[in-house]
Amino acid sequence: MAHLLRCLLCVLVLSGAALGQAPQMTKVDPPNWWAKMPKPMLLVKGEHLDGATFRLSDRKLRVERTVVSQNGHWAQVWLSGSPEKAETVELIAERHGATARMEYRFEQRRAGSDGASRTGGFAGFSSKDAMYLIMTDRFADGDPTNDQQPGDEADEKTKARGWHGGDLQGITQHLDYLQELGVTTVWITPVYQNHGPQSYHGYGATDMYSVDEHFGSLVDLKDLAAALHARGMKLVLDTVPNHVGATHPWVEDEPAPDWFHGTKAKHTQAQGDFEPLTNPHAAWRDQKNVTEGWFANVLPDMNTESPAVAQYLTQNAVWWVEEAGLDGLRLDTFPYVGRAFWQGFHAELHALYPRLTTVGEVFNPDPTITSSFAGGVTRNGIDTGLNTPFDFPNYFALRDVFLKDAPITRLAEVLRLDALYPHPERLVPFLGNHDTTRFMGQPGASIEQMKLAFAVLATMRGMPQIYSGDEIAMKGGEDPDNRRDFPGGFGGPDAFTPAGRTAEQEEMFRWVRELLKLRASRAELSGGEEQVLQAKGGTMLFVRGEDLKDGCATDRQRIILAVNNSSKTEEVETPTENTSLVGCREPELLWGKDTTVTLDGEKLHLNVGPKQIFVIAVR
Repeated sequence: MAHLLRCLLCVLVLSGAALGQAPQMTKVDPPNWWAKMPKPMLLVKGEHLDGATFRLSDRKLRVERTVVSQNGHWAQVWLSGSPEKAETVELIAERHGATARMEYRFEQRRAGSDGASRTGGFAGFSSKDAMYLIMTDRFADGDPTNDQQPGDEADEKTKARGWHGGDLQGITQHLDYLQELGVTTVWITPVYQNHGPQSYHGYGATDMYSVDEHFGSLVDLKDLAAALHARGMKLVLDTVPNHVGATHPWVEDEPAPDWFHGTKAKHTQAQGDFEPLTNPHAAWRDQKNVTEGWFANVLPDMNTESPAVAQYLTQNAVWWVEEAGLDGLRLDTFPYVGRAFWQGFHAELHALYPRLTTVGEVFNPDPTITSSFAGGVTRNGIDTGLNTPFDFPNYFALRDVFLKDAPITRLAEVLRLDALYPHPERLVPFLGNHDTTRFMGQPGASIEQMKLAFAVLATMRGMPQIYSGDEIAMKGGEDPDNRRDFPGGFGGPDAFTPAGRTAEQEEMFRWVRELLKLRASRAELSGGEEQVLQAKGGTMLFVRGEDLKDGCATDRQRIILAVNNSSKTEEVETPTENTSLVGCREPELLWGKDTTVTLDGEKLHLNVGPKQIFVIAVR
C-alpha cells in the first residue's frame, strides 16, 4: 500500500511538473499584420517556449523556421507569407503535450497605399511643403486625464526634464493655427511607450508597438493623421531604429544573444565623428564605435547586422506607416546605423509605399559628410536609399551668418557643395530643432536677424523646416531649456491666437506666415532651381526658377532674392549676360519696400539697405 501511494505521489509530482512547463504566450510583435504584405517574423514573448513548436490555424500560413531564446522567454516565428484576404487566425504553441493559443489578426490594407490620394496618407513630402517640428509633450495638453501616469512623480510638470502633459489630442486641437501659419507637413517626435525616467522626448522606447500613455492612444494618433489629411496636410513620424531605452525589457532579457551591440555591463560609447564612415581608407577600428556604440553611453544599440533585428525594425516602421497612414518618416541618428540595414529598410518601404519619403538626421556641418548618406550615393557599394538628409550644413551656415556676423560667402559656399547631392532640391534646411539652442537664445540674436534668416530659409531651395515656437521667436538655451512649453498649450497667455501673442510674437508670426504664403504662391520658390549671382560681404543675390540656363527667353518668370546682412546700404550690380536673368525685364517687387530695381537687359542694379531683404519677380 505504501508503495502504491508513493507511485501515485510520483505521478502527481510529474504531472504537476508537466503542467508547470506548459508554454505561455503573453505578447506578439507586431500585434497585427496585413493581408498581401511581406511575410512577417513574429516575436513571441512568454514562458517555457523552449522546445515548443508553432503553427497557425490557417494551414496555408506555414512557419518556415523558429528560433527560441535559451531561457524560453522569446521565440522568433518566421512565417512563409501573409494571407490573400483579411482574417483572424490562431497562433498555436505546443510543448510536452500542452498547448497555448493566441488570436492573431491579418487586416485589410489601407486604400491609397500608392500615395495617389492626398486625403488618405502615404503621399510623401517635397520642396512644395513646409515642415513643422512638434515635440509632443511640450506643445499642447489636449487631454489632462492622461497627464499623470503610474510611476510619475507628483511634481513632474515642474521639472525641466519631466512630463509636462502635451499629447496627440493637443496637436489635433491646434491644426487651425498650423494651417494659418502655412504649415503643410507636421513632424512629431516618437510616440513609442517610454517608461524610463526623463523620457518625455520619446527617444527611449520601452515598447516599440505601443503609444505612450502620456501621449494618448493609437486611436489618437490615427485621429491626428486623419485630421491632417482632411486638410490636405501630411504627417511625418519620428522613428528610432538605432537604439531603445535603457529600461526596455530586452536590456535584462535579450530575445537573442546578438540582439544588441554589447551588453549593459560591457559596451562601447557611440562617438559622433562620422568622417571615418565616409573615408574609404579608414580602419574598422575608427568606424565601429559610430555604428556599434551605445548612444550617450546609456541607450542600448540595436545590432542591425542581425537578420532578426533588421526584420524586427523594418516591419516596425511598416507597421506604424500602415496603421496611421503616415506620409513620411524622420529617421533618428541616421549615421549610427549601418548602411546595409538602411538599404534593405528603404527597399521594403519604397516597394510598399512608392511616394512615402524619409528624412535622416546627420548632425554634421560638412556637406561632404552629410551628402554621403543621401540616397543615390554609394559608399562601400551600398546606397542607403534615404530620400534626403536634413540640411545641417545650411543650419550651421545660417547661424554663422545671421548670429555671428560671418560673411555671407559662408552660405554661398555651402550651396556650392549641393553638387555632392543627387537631389539637392529634396534637402530640408532649418534654423533650429529640438536638439539645438533656440535661435533667439543665442548671443547676438534679435528679431531683426531672425527675420532675415527666416526670409532666406523660406526662399532657398529645398523644404523649410520650422521648430515649434520659432515662428513666435521663443527663447531657450541648451537642452532642455530649448524645449520649453509652447505658450497657450498649457494655460496662461495663448500664443495660438493673435490676442494672446505679445507684440514681438505677433511680429514674427506675421513675418513667417507671409513668407510661407509667398513661397506657396510661387512655383519658382517652392520647386525651382537656384543660381547664386553674387555673394560678398554681407550681401547675397540669388535667383529661383525652372530651367535657369534659359533665362527669360522662353517667357519664364524668375524670382530674385537680395539680402543685406550688413549695417550699411549696399549697391548690388551684376551683369545678366549668360545668367538666369538674360532677357529678363519688368521687375516687380514682391517683398520689401523703398528700393528701385533696374533691369535693362545687360545689368541688374538695386540698392539694398542695412538688414533688408527684397524678393523681386522678373519676366
